[in-house]
Amino acid sequence: MRKILAAMVAALTTASVLSGCSGGPGSGEKRPAGAAVVVVSGGDAVSPFTTPDQACATGLAAGNSDTAIREYLLGKGYTAYTSPAMNGRGQVVDQQGFGAFGVCPVTLPENMTVNSTGSIDTAGEHLARFVNWLHDEKGVTEVDFVGHSMGGLYSRAAIRVLATTDSKVKIRSLTTIGTPWQGSYLSDYANDLMALSECQGDKFCESAVTQFKERVLELMAGSGREVNKKFLMGKDGWNAFQAGVLDRIPVALIAGGKFTVPGSANPAVWPNDGIVAEESALAKAISDPVLLHRRCYVFDDTHSIFVSNAAGLEWKTALTWDPRVFEVLHRALQDAPKALDAPSREGCPAP
Repeated sequence: MRKILAAMVAALTTASVLSGCSGGPGSGEKRPAGAAVVVVSGGDAVSPFTTPDQACATGLAAGNSDTAIREYLLGKGYTAYTSPAMNGRGQVVDQQGFGAFGVCPVTLPENMTVNSTGSIDTAGEHLARFVNWLHDEKGVTEVDFVGHSMGGLYSRAAIRVLATTDSKVKIRSLTTIGTPWQGSYLSDYANDLMALSECQGDKFCESAVTQFKERVLELMAGSGREVNKKFLMGKDGWNAFQAGVLDRIPVALIAGGKFTVPGSANPAVWPNDGIVAEESALAKAISDPVLLHRRCYVFDDTHSIFVSNAAGLEWKTALTWDPRVFEVLHRALQDAPKALDAPSREGCPAP
């Protein structure tokens, strides 16, 4: 019964959000037969593998991060796949509780499944293997990555692997949605790089950082230990190691700033989407050698429907469920062939 109710809620919610936003099959630009969009979910996520014509039969068809994005892309005529992710080692299993899904298409092996609690680079290796599998099994030759949250970092790691292993798949563009390019203040707190006082007494912030720290201490290693400013930033940090990887790939950065506090506050924390600060999602301190061509967009949104749900807000207030975000994504995909000829940093904060 719970699965049946979840399916009904998912269908009604998705229909209400996407109503009027998709132009029907084939309304996207004319693209090569081998062109595909790969949607990558974030940290601690459980997401099933889906194809343009196969998805989970019960609950949220592609998980709580990817379902609405996938439906929008398909409605615009894109060939869209969601990459499998598990919050631990192993293959994806049916998800219970919030964002439940079940009765899914073929389950791919662990070595093509992102461990969404593991290290960023290992996740990238698994994602790259998945992309190469799409080439061999589905005829995919060109990919646009759409990464939500840590999925943006996993995508970047995969792009580096694909570029250095002479993959036959071309990466056409990267769009990141709520991605912690400079780290998340949740991980900063969990790794003793930030004091609780930076939450400025905001109870939602305090609850988020303390719960995240409990999860990080439980796991001891992986994404939660890495998605902070110490690991990612600096001359020897993870970002610096990615220098040059995105030189010929246009990047669209989408941030949420739903939560604010009055007066002056630490910009590494405020405004934020409930998990990632706006300036981190906009890669404000990321240098041109790492991110040569970027465009930025900000919405009054939360990080995800999970955060919206926790805050007592409608799902459409989430970056992953907001039709305005989908339109920006569509524009980024359409503009990708000529984006490198346009000025960089459009809509972005000054470095």
